[in-house]
Amino acid sequence: MPLWQIDIYPADGQLDREALRTQEEIHELGLHDTLKIDFARGFLVQGDLDYEQAVELATSLLADDVTERSVVAIAGEDTLCEPPGENMTLVNVLPKPGVMDPVAESTIAAAKDIGFNVHAVRTLRKYWLSDVDEPVLDSICRRALSNDSIEQVVVGPLEMDQLDVGQTHDFDLITVPIRELMGDELERLSREGQLYLTLVEMETIRDHFVSIGRDPTDIELETIAQTWSEHCSHKTLAGRIHYRGPGTDGTPEADERQYDNMLKETIFAATQTIRKTLGGDDWCVSVFKDNAGVVTFDEDYHVCFKVETHNHPSALEPYGGANTGLGGVIRDPMGTGMGAKPVCNTDVFCFAPPDTDPTTLPPGVLHPRRVMKGVVSGVRDYGNRMGIPTVNGAVYFDPRYLGNPLVYCGNVGMIPVGMEEKEVMPNDLIVTIGGRTGRDGIHGATFSSAELTSESESLSGGAVQIGNAITEKMVLDVLIQARDRGLFTAVTDCGAGGFSSAVGEMGEKIGAEVWLDKAPLKYEGLSYTEIWISEAQERMVFSVPPESWDELRQLCESEGVEAAVLGRFTPTGRLQLTYHGNVVGDLSMEFMHDGRPPIIRDAVYHPAATEPVTLPDLDAQGHGEVLLKIMAEWNVASKHWIIRQYDHEVQGGSVVKPLVGPLCDGPSDAAVVKPRHESRRGLVMSCGMNPHYGDFDTYHMATSAIDEAMRNAVAVGADPRKIAILDNFCWGYTDRSETLGSLVRAAIACQDMATVLGTPFVSGKDSLNNEFSFNDADGNRQTIAIPPSLLISAMGQMEDVSTAVTMDAKAAGNIVFLVGETKSELGGSHLLMTLGIRGGQVPTVDQPLAKKTFETMHDVIKQRLVRSCHDLSEGGLAVAATEMAMAGGLGMNLNIETLIQTGLSATEALFSESNTRFLCEVPAEFAEKFETAFADASVHVARLGTIDQSERLVVQSEGQAILDADLAEAKQAWLTPLNW
Repeated sequence: MPLWQIDIYPADGQLDREALRTQEEIHELGLHDTLKIDFARGFLVQGDLDYEQAVELATSLLADDVTERSVVAIAGEDTLCEPPGENMTLVNVLPKPGVMDPVAESTIAAAKDIGFNVHAVRTLRKYWLSDVDEPVLDSICRRALSNDSIEQVVVGPLEMDQLDVGQTHDFDLITVPIRELMGDELERLSREGQLYLTLVEMETIRDHFVSIGRDPTDIELETIAQTWSEHCSHKTLAGRIHYRGPGTDGTPEADERQYDNMLKETIFAATQTIRKTLGGDDWCVSVFKDNAGVVTFDEDYHVCFKVETHNHPSALEPYGGANTGLGGVIRDPMGTGMGAKPVCNTDVFCFAPPDTDPTTLPPGVLHPRRVMKGVVSGVRDYGNRMGIPTVNGAVYFDPRYLGNPLVYCGNVGMIPVGMEEKEVMPNDLIVTIGGRTGRDGIHGATFSSAELTSESESLSGGAVQIGNAITEKMVLDVLIQARDRGLFTAVTDCGAGGFSSAVGEMGEKIGAEVWLDKAPLKYEGLSYTEIWISEAQERMVFSVPPESWDELRQLCESEGVEAAVLGRFTPTGRLQLTYHGNVVGDLSMEFMHDGRPPIIRDAVYHPAATEPVTLPDLDAQGHGEVLLKIMAEWNVASKHWIIRQYDHEVQGGSVVKPLVGPLCDGPSDAAVVKPRHESRRGLVMSCGMNPHYGDFDTYHMATSAIDEAMRNAVAVGADPRKIAILDNFCWGYTDRSETLGSLVRAAIACQDMATVLGTPFVSGKDSLNNEFSFNDADGNRQTIAIPPSLLISAMGQMEDVSTAVTMDAKAAGNIVFLVGETKSELGGSHLLMTLGIRGGQVPTVDQPLAKKTFETMHDVIKQRLVRSCHDLSEGGLAVAATEMAMAGGLGMNLNIETLIQTGLSATEALFSESNTRFLCEVPAEFAEKFETAFADASVHVARLGTIDQSERLVVQSEGQAILDADLAEAKQAWLTPLNW
């Protein structure tokens, strides 16, 4: 059977855009300044095709005959390898065998649909590089052209004649002799087997098998490791912790607590307290017990929300890691209750600065610019291809994210009332639908629980999955139809841990018998253990009554979705795994889920002492220069390059978009989505995160993050009385008592703040051990730990989306008000970072006052007194006013004497980042009513000035200008950094 190679080039006269992009990236990475590149994309096609058929396949399906030309030949023939010029080196880049290749899969299906007998396809990329020596070529291949985690590089012509991926697996039951192992031997088994379990956990497993008189099989050991992993069990946050730290007012060693389950006694406890307070008006439906948190929406539908992290895979393979991160979190609402329909996505990223010097990168680290481009592309492609709008997010930059970028992805889904619960029934069939199982994602859950090192790329490349959004869209279509027909009793997504976690969790209260040889495979050769723990994407697991199987199978066939029966749920209390009739695993569900020894740790926290700061004496010009620098700072600058790649209009429900204003270029505070076209009721999505504040005190970092998420949502019109929040803790190595102490203090802050605001946590996720270790040039071990990073995601609601407010200034003559109190709080501020000054008081939150402020702000927006509203965050008043005016194409003339009279300097008044503040534009006829509303609530409000036509921001005090900025210049500074 011939193997055809089809190369596709730009047609004559067409730009070789991929070559130009690659040249630019190589230059940006500092690898080569004058390199010339030619590019072709290609397909290896194996099938019963003659030359004419291969040419027809190329021209009719694979190439655009207007902009491209194709060359077809038997693979390896010289005609495919002729260099475009002299001294050109050919580099072929292909997916490694077994790595998911979505384009290849689609090509096989499309070729068969039009009558070609195609058996296998593999995609490739071809680069011809000019005048490059071997050391530089190797560096370019590794750092710019390929990713060793998922791709292989072949320099010179391909010498292949077939595409066989797998070979027949010879069954051999492997038993692990653990009963005689002690201390170091157990730790070595955990490390070398990529189990990433502690010594105490390994001893517990050993003792269990000693008690039952046998050694475990490899699949039993892997199953326990998946179930007990940090990723799946959250064992640190749910552990026993003795905490000592300062009081919430900063009093040293004033707080000492003993937790039996820290997560339950802080985050969960806040929600339970709030629900008791709400009583009969409790709008929480299902919290902390399913794949996503569920709250009420209207009489017919509930709404669910989940945010996940996919950090470690994204560090190794940014595109695949982020791609499957979004795909995985979309499956969370799909697997909640009886299945929810996804309506919108969110994302938040943390990267090292894109201008990081490439020569300073530690071994095993991808350049931040490459990570960023890959992550954004991965999220873009998955969301856009599934037809789900990505409506809200944020990006944060800090050098400490160099070894561990953070990738948070969220999804919101709508679920019919009455469909929020599920229950596996005895003798239900275990059915998997969707993608086939391959070696992608092996050890993904345990890998995500470990620290990264410079060797992680080679050791754990198999932990990276590649997604196929089209397959997941087809699975979604089947899910919704099957749900509405009542064809299953329970469903969950197949994510971390693969079948091991999905079936293990579904059968926890009952038991399960699994026939591993029945799983559809991508290729031959997988062992029974690989089938069980693979994290191949786009798979869902259902509990199906036997009488419903035929109808579900027919439904799947009609939608082109593969389905298979893997076993049945049995009332035995055991997990029994078989492979071609051989029992390969037999575990007690009780031991799997309740046998893990609790984590017992000490946690201590000592926040940094507040250092006074001396500010330089800045005049109007100095303030203007600082403002421009802050506007161009990575964390403040426009993220339009990212936002405009996302489809935030699909499904037709987006009301307030990520970019607003007449030119659609103003930074929206939050998104408003109308999930039901027949209703005016809306959802509001926002987020808050302040990693720099954690360097001062993680308590105030956490309260500030909640405050920011809340004020972003309230600024567009969300009702603060019905906002649900989610926590995502991303921390360093929590075996250190001080690191764990900083996390516990943040959790205490979350409990305090949420309880006061009446804002329940409904779901969450943690990602610990986000550190990267490597040996420097002198052979010394170095570690880069991320800053404590707590993301708070908020999901609010609006009765009527027509009352939504955007942040862009609307009309000259309207009054500008500042709501909230400005304090001397510059710790962690962009002002001090821009000036290179350390110290200052980190922003704090007056929690009872914040509650009153949010409620009053919502009331005046609902009364339609406000034309525009913008929260004050990074850069304080000066940046908020600049963004608001430039987004509306207008100007502002403000007077801040009332702020300076409180004892603030002009610089503090302009750039303080105090919490719970809003800048509002109010028509003159509503100004008195607006002021009265806040005065009655005892909330500080100051009339600062007016909107005008000047396209300048002028700020005065005592008759003198203390800031006079050209908004066109400020806008250019803001747009330039990420104008890629």
